[in-house]
Amino acid sequence: MQLAGNTILITGGSSGIGLELSKKLVENNKVLICGRSRQRLENAKELIPALEIFQCDLSDKNQCNSLADWIKEEHPDLNVLINNAAVVHKVNFLGTGGILDMAEQEIAINFMAPVRLIHSLSPILQRNHRATIINITTGLIYAPRAVYPFYNSTKSALHSFTQVLRKQMEGSNLNIIEIMFPAVDTPWHKGNPPKIAISKEKAVDEMLKGLQKGKEEIRIAGANLLYKIARLAPKFAFQKVNSLN
Repeated sequence: MQLAGNTILITGGSSGIGLELSKKLVENNKVLICGRSRQRLENAKELIPALEIFQCDLSDKNQCNSLADWIKEEHPDLNVLINNAAVVHKVNFLGTGGILDMAEQEIAINFMAPVRLIHSLSPILQRNHRATIINITTGLIYAPRAVYPFYNSTKSALHSFTQVLRKQMEGSNLNIIEIMFPAVDTPWHKGNPPKIAISKEKAVDEMLKGLQKGKEEIRIAGANLLYKIARLAPKFAFQKVNSLN
């Protein structure tokens, strides 16, 4: 993938990996970001004045549609969509009040929002050169962490969907890429990242190197190790993931 001269939409681009990606990519591309928090978007814009920002809650299909309409009207040159936004609930499934609402939110943001945006924006993407969809998942698709009752499943669903979409789009001008991240030290962990977490700078640098090499599936650091272990010893991989602090 060529990392210059693109118009890129990054969902969840106002913090964490999304913000770090924005910093790196805005140097040679037009970068658009969306997020739920107006304040975080404005902070990102202050830090990176070249960014274009759009506030929306991706769990709401109407707001997803509004985002797509904004792209169609204001940025018809969009050629790269990065589905990065995600939420997680670290809870006990049968011991938490409101658990089904949490499940619905994670499914809506982590899975349905990427599906909806891909469906809405693919006609625009395909009209432009180097049309690319990048879906962000996780090494936990290979061995889930028990503390995340829904996150593993939603990302596994996105992984499966990405593989199917890539197969269905063979022969088209639309490139379908998946990035599997390990634990990354971002605000996503609410101040308590696992000891094995890598920095967001390292995570993004490895992602961009993989994109430049033209890879379709990019497993970053520990995600690649987990992939290999899970293929050889899935039970051990599951136990290892769930013993980490």
